[in-house]
Amino acid sequence: MEISKRINRIIGQLRGIEKMVSSKRDCVEILQQVSAVKKAIDGLTKEILVSQMCQIVPKEKEKEVEKMIERAISL
Repeated sequence: MEISKRINRIIGQLRGIEKMVSSKRDCVEILQQVSAVKKAIDGLTKEILVSQMCQIVPKEKEKEVEKMIERAISL
């Protein structure tokens, strides 16, 4: 997915959370959305890192680097 689309989706999710807080929605519902944003940010982080790293890493090492990035993000 294109990075700018991911960013716009995250912004939309954050605006949704803001509205939920303003309208005093249930805490559990809000926290579920916060968790979704965190996962979306992790995905964005991975996409940015992989795209940048793959520019300097030899083609045959791309999958290995991608797995290392996934492990680092999940810490």
